Amino acid sequence: MSQPKLQRQSDRRDDILEAAGRCFVRSGFHQTSMQEICAEAGMSAGNLYRYFPSKEAIISAIAERDRAELAQDFARADLSQGLFAVIEGMMRHHFSVRPVEEVLLCTEVMAEARHNPEIARISRSFDTDVRKWLLDMFRAAAEQGDIPKDADFERAVDMLMLIADGMWWRRALDPNVKADTMIPVFMDVARHLLRSRSQDARAAGGNSQ
Repeated sequence: MSQPKLQRQSDRRDDILEAAGRCFVRSGFHQTSMQEICAEAGMSAGNLYRYFPSKEAIISAIAERDRAELAQDFARADLSQGLFAVIEGMMRHHFSVRPVEEVLLCTEVMAEARHNPEIARISRSFDTDVRKWLLDMFRAAAEQGDIPKDADFERAVDMLMLIADGMWWRRALDPNVKADTMIPVFMDVARHLLRSRSQDARAAGGNSQ
């Protein structure tokens, strides 16, 4: 297949994903029909099904696109700036700069994961990737001396992902939320979670005497 034709197909897939995303945000995943997506994308059902056989396939492609974008964010992370500067930059981009429509689409997919096993599988796979990328970044930061090597990386990742999910939902539900005002608090929590466990143990021992 020629390169121009491959590019046209890739562009058409992107157009469908954008159209489907608008439909999911407007009507919800469950309420959106493939016919509605066809109308939004300006194409026939037969043509759309050549690219995506189901709504689940569309969600899978959206998740893969988002996963690839986030993977690039982690790959580009410049730890020479310091770990916490990198984390703050990512938080500001994903929780303040990204359009609210992208936030709404993500939460729509997360909500549907409660009822749809295939979408639940996709969401779990995405979370597994993010968790690995965070752990790898924390370990690399510890090697260069940004954070203690005995910090509890596993617990820190679990808690930071929970907080990030909560911020994502809050932005989706409350149009008046100001994510910028919460980022400094998030950073304080991140620094606390990535502290030395041995220092905590010594402090606890001193307090018990």
